[in-house]
Amino acid sequence: MDPLREPLVEIAGVSKHFGAGATRVDALRNIDLTVRRGEVVALLGPSGSGKTTLLNVIGCIIAPTEGRVTLDGEVVFDNHWLRGDLRRLRLDKIGFIFQFHNLLPFLNARDNVALVLTLAGKPAAVAQARAAELLDYLEVGHRAAAMPALLSGGEAQRVAIARALANRPRIILADEPTAALDSKRAGIVMDLLRKLAAEHDACIVAVTHDEKIYDRFDRLFHLRDGILQSQKEKET
Repeated sequence: MDPLREPLVEIAGVSKHFGAGATRVDALRNIDLTVRRGEVVALLGPSGSGKTTLLNVIGCIIAPTEGRVTLDGEVVFDNHWLRGDLRRLRLDKIGFIFQFHNLLPFLNARDNVALVLTLAGKPAAVAQARAAELLDYLEVGHRAAAMPALLSGGEAQRVAIARALANRPRIILADEPTAALDSKRAGIVMDLLRKLAAEHDACIVAVTHDEKIYDRFDRLFHLRDGILQSQKEKET
């Protein structure tokens, strides 16, 4: 890993617990994690290990109990939120990709992507142009007018990736992005994510159980019982 590459995600001393007393659950325990520009990293571990909780902390969906979260050079949490409008923060800095595409069934592919830009306050013409550009970039532009029900699994996931990229986020969070795909399509999606990280000066943090794509990550982080136990860098 190039130490001069700019950190986009910095997690320092982050813990998260739910409940209190005898019913308290420590979901995360004193997590330190840095992900740099251009990196594609995985969060691995058994169910209940804290992977999704950590992803949700990075995504500013849940607040840590303690610790500091810095995204794209901005400290956004330091034992309390430093931003009042978390929705705007997510729109500005973060793109989300999920196991299931979650496309709105009553909008076509292009409008599913453009909606994100509209919510961010972009004019309709700008939103439509950016959506078309992204769909072309992801080689699914020919399906821009198709409704989600008529898209293949791989096509729908590409549209979902286009939606995640709409506001040019530098931090992309993926929750089991290939679980619904076969081996060939899973490899294509991961190669695409690596290309996006390199070409868009972004980083990608993915939760996955999909062993067939482990070789597509720069580093593998293992969590167990809320503790970040180890990391493994890809062999070169």
